[in-house]
Amino acid sequence: MPLRLEELAGSLKAQLAPIYFISGDETLLVQEACDAVVAAAQAQGYGERSVLYAEPGFKWHELRSEAASMSLFAERRIIDVRIPGNKVDREGSEVLREYADEPAPDTLLLLRSARLEGRQRSSAWFKALDGAGVVVQVWPIGIGALPRWLDARLRADELVLEPDALDYLAAQVEGNLLAAVQEIAKLKLLQLPQPITVEALTRVMEDAAHYDAFELIDAVLGGDLERVQRMLGVLRQEGVSLFAVLGALVAQLRRLRGGAGGRMPPQRQRLIGGFMRRLGSAAVIDRALAQCALIDAQGKGQLLGDAWLSLENLCLRLAGSRALPSLEAQLPVLHRS
Repeated sequence: MPLRLEELAGSLKAQLAPIYFISGDETLLVQEACDAVVAAAQAQGYGERSVLYAEPGFKWHELRSEAASMSLFAERRIIDVRIPGNKVDREGSEVLREYADEPAPDTLLLLRSARLEGRQRSSAWFKALDGAGVVVQVWPIGIGALPRWLDARLRADELVLEPDALDYLAAQVEGNLLAAVQEIAKLKLLQLPQPITVEALTRVMEDAAHYDAFELIDAVLGGDLERVQRMLGVLRQEGVSLFAVLGALVAQLRRLRGGAGGRMPPQRQRLIGGFMRRLGSAAVIDRALAQCALIDAQGKGQLLGDAWLSLENLCLRLAGSRALPSLEAQLPVLHRS
């Protein structure tokens, strides 16, 4: 049975399912969800817990053996299977389907993994787990929902921030929920006067924002100029390869040029639709790809200039800024003599 993350706590107060499968890329949220399952099980008498790591080379028959073995210390037990990444091989698929068909008595099977791809969610083993137990897919908290999430966590610790301080905190910890929790713990220890102002907040915290190239592309598609500029600054400061960021942008532009997007979720289709309307013409993508080639040449030292700055200019132009010159206009002064 599929459940949203926010529904899990309520469901755990009722009769426990024999199987829980929790997946997602937000490590903190996945860990907290698994902790909630374990705590609920222990409260209902599941006194023993075995942990199996399904790393490459793992023999899934170990799960069979563990499930079949008698517990020496408790009548009820938890088998906690941790799957690094999200890969389940053929043997794993077979074992999980068999287990879902006939779960071990007095045993709660808890599985956790990274985010699953669409084809994995359509697999026989996933459908078997979904039919026999509870499946929770943990989705990232976007920038729009982050302030509300932070506010709830803060109020749970009896902390109140002024609205601008809450927005500042969200901007600082975006993409790094673990850092967010750490900052909240720090604020609780400091016992600052409440509501906490943005001035007080800036004095006690460090910038913990962490991004990747794909989040940057989403900001470009969404036309968020301030976020684009901030992300590029953080990516550069963290030592992320220029070519990795540029390559992700080129790949996205090529997909759009080829008309990709029919199988995307509705929210992403709206995002891309708004981006294409903002461009006004698919020919703009060709010009952007040409500029990407020039930025690549800059990054390799074949043209003069700061490749990161050129990438920032291009991203800002794609996001909607019209105040910046195109790279082609500067070509006469960029060629090495």
